[in-house]
Amino acid sequence: MHSIKLKKRIGADGVLHLDIPVGITDKEVEIMVIYQTLETQTQLKTPEQRGWMPGFFEEVIGGWVGEPLERPSQGDYEIREQLF
Repeated sequence: MHSIKLKKRIGADGVLHLDIPVGITDKEVEIMVIYQTLETQTQLKTPEQRGWMPGFFEEVIGGWVGEPLERPSQGDYEIREQLF
């Protein structure tokens, strides 16, 4: 069994045309086609279409207005017994 992966465009007629030279002549073969549509930039959904509240990212990103966040000292690193 052999597998071939291709990216093709379906025409306006809705028909996918495949011309695949396999190097076999005068034999029966069994063929299985599995297809998956690919999202293009124009097909990408907006955040609202994906279930986010309108304006969510505009309100949240860069929205911290409190005191500056600081990371306190983490103390000294624990010295552990060497395994090997």
